[in-house]
Amino acid sequence: METVDPRRWWALVVLAAAQFMVIMDTSIIGVALPDMQRELGFSQSGLQWVFNAYVVAFGGLLLLGGRLSDLLGARKVFTSGWVILIAGSVVAAAAGSAWVEIVGRAVQGVGGALIAPASMTLLMMLFGADQKELGKAMALYGAAAPAGGTAGVFLGGVITEYLSWPWVFIVYVPIGVATLAATGLLPAVQGRRGSVDVVGAVSVTAGIALVVYAIVSANWIAGAGGVALLALFLIVQRTVREPLMPLSIWRTPGLAPSNLAMGLLGGAWIPMWYFLNLYLQQGLGYGAFASGAALLPMTVAVMIFMVGITARLLQRFGAKPLIVLGLAVLAAGVAGLSFARPDGTFAVDVLPASLVAAVGMSLAYIPAMMSAMSGARPEEAGLASGIVNTTYQVGSAIGLAVMTAVATSRDIESAFMGAAVVAALGAVLTVALMRTRRASAAQDASQKAAQEAA
Repeated sequence: METVDPRRWWALVVLAAAQFMVIMDTSIIGVALPDMQRELGFSQSGLQWVFNAYVVAFGGLLLLGGRLSDLLGARKVFTSGWVILIAGSVVAAAAGSAWVEIVGRAVQGVGGALIAPASMTLLMMLFGADQKELGKAMALYGAAAPAGGTAGVFLGGVITEYLSWPWVFIVYVPIGVATLAATGLLPAVQGRRGSVDVVGAVSVTAGIALVVYAIVSANWIAGAGGVALLALFLIVQRTVREPLMPLSIWRTPGLAPSNLAMGLLGGAWIPMWYFLNLYLQQGLGYGAFASGAALLPMTVAVMIFMVGITARLLQRFGAKPLIVLGLAVLAAGVAGLSFARPDGTFAVDVLPASLVAAVGMSLAYIPAMMSAMSGARPEEAGLASGIVNTTYQVGSAIGLAVMTAVATSRDIESAFMGAAVVAALGAVLTVALMRTRRASAAQDASQKAAQEAA
């Protein structure tokens, strides 16, 4: 009888911590943004590139990271990703100008794009043989992402208040070194022979960047260029021998509607916390620590629901009802924030609505992730994970760009309402496009019967 390595759960701790840190990197800078704007000379619209430079590089290169993980070995790519993330953190911390800061953030995104898919590959290797253990491992690993995103806001507030904004990047250096020291717990995975779709990787990343830039700057020439590059990416995927994203993957049941839900979830959630940070500091006059502490209840709510409640509800009701309910609740919470008064208070204008939004996020995120991956073949699980993570990050970047344009032309309250509309749209489209497991099985059975009768 084969002995199960008891270290697999310690390895899961390393992988979940890595996922926590990678996603936290998108949010830890939130509270520090006003200080960074003053010291580095960012414009109000340009400030969002501190966030978007990371997200575009991360989301645009996730598929490449997954491919490299297959070719070079997951542990090697995981390790390389942390080395790059540490290097980007040093550049971002030492930045003396806006453009150097953006470069540092982009390098961090490259590191994250290697870490995330390699982590998923390693997790599947450790727990894929036992579906019950895999479910537990996925729940813990999945909870690490939104928890990291929310916890980053609080940690960023503490660091910015008592140290200074560069420390939100310096903190990644000792954590990265500790993670590298713990990689011996991870299984050594041999790579395989194959080629890298360089044209596909460059076209999809550049295309996403140009589309986001076009929305930020209202530059339609850049937008047209971005769309052309994304079209080139799709053409390349149909013609190259070993594409980053074989288009046949989209025939996987549930993948397309789940990705749509994830994209709209990111497009609502990330603009919400971005503008909530600005409202707390610029509207209510909170300092960095107070602003981070004000969002701590959201972190607690996300953790409680993700780990203790959502997984059980998912087993009982399935993914679709939870995705719809989660997006609808998120829409209600974010809409509530749109009524925040300029002279408001935390207890009345922030706390109730932010907790409602946190519950909505917690209900929708893991079901959408699991729905996207559940229909994929085992050899496509990593690709499906890479696609859904890419969709979430791209949705976040585009959503933030759109809502920043709304806030610039109108006000922050309008940006909150716009994010609420995005979440509500996600709920409606999920109702319309996602099949329930029972309906899907019945339809598949009827199609099989029809084929046999013919």
